[in-house]
Amino acid sequence: MAVQINPSILSADFAHLADEARAVAGADWLHVDVMDNHFVPNLTLGVPVVESLARATDTPLDCHLMIENPDRWAPQYVEAGAGSVTFHAEAAHAPVRLAREIRAKGARASMALKPATPIEPYEDLLGELDMLLIMTVEPGFGGQAFLDIMLPKIRRTRELISKHGLELWLQVDGGVSASTIERCAEAGADVFVAGSAVYGASDPAEAVRGLREQAAASSTWACGH
Repeated sequence: MAVQINPSILSADFAHLADEARAVAGADWLHVDVMDNHFVPNLTLGVPVVESLARATDTPLDCHLMIENPDRWAPQYVEAGAGSVTFHAEAAHAPVRLAREIRAKGARASMALKPATPIEPYEDLLGELDMLLIMTVEPGFGGQAFLDIMLPKIRRTRELISKHGLELWLQVDGGVSASTIERCAEAGADVFVAGSAVYGASDPAEAVRGLREQAAASSTWACGH
């Protein structure tokens, strides 16, 4: 498995999303935070914007659904053009059925865990997923400080993935930057969502390259990109 960097458009200029997507053309995925002002106290974007982004960029879309009732809405994001769709364990009513539906429609299925949600109760579900997202901040807003108390949880998750011999990507999202990405990589993450660390840089594309190099150099379990 290789290190991957997913810039988050939550930190981009919403008035120029197509340009902002092109500014990080070297990224592995473009991370799209969907918030409904119910599951989290913020409102961002929905299916029409995802459809437009999918037409505007060749970078595959990684949609993170911070919404209520993802069982109903997640398949629509696949149809809108998302290559990966993440639903929250805390919001899904039937996570296995939902993951299988996302996969059947042609996208990668991912499940996210908020900081206070343990990984252990979901061990038996890991084989149904293509990626697991460990939130390293409380979901809802960009620009938050990284919660280093999540590092042991990342390690435990990597151990469970290895225990079952799964090719499951382990993503982290929240406060990922040049000062935190190495610790995340050492703990076992291989997919990194970065918002302000990329879009707040003078050269977003160079920021993506720098973060990837840092993560790859700090990982002892993943091959080079």
